[in-house]
Amino acid sequence: MNMNIAVIAHDGKKAEMVQFLMDHKVVLSQKKVTLFATGTTGEKAEKAGLIIHKFLSGPKGGDAQIAAKVAEGQMDMVLFFRDPLDKHPHEPDIIMLMRICDVYNIPLATNPATAELLIKAI
Repeated sequence: MNMNIAVIAHDGKKAEMVQFLMDHKVVLSQKKVTLFATGTTGEKAEKAGLIIHKFLSGPKGGDAQIAAKVAEGQMDMVLFFRDPLDKHPHEPDIIMLMRICDVYNIPLATNPATAELLIKAI
């Protein structure tokens, strides 16, 4: 199975996202998953040794780039570790990405518990 999975994490959740990916590295490699990320999340994942394709950072349009890939049928899943207790200047892009995932019926996890279930399902 070849899958494209986008990973995004707000600043307070980036370390948690990288740890999540490292914890599931074997499964992701066995299932031939290609990872895509917004810029800063991708940089942190690369530093941890993961191979990941990077878009712009979220506030600079990365969320919108991922949403475009979802709309084009090029993403199979989105893992977005959101920080619900912090304000985000690019909130409209975040809402748009979540709406696009719903429009195109793409699995979207906004927290580690849901992401865990999605990864187990592949």
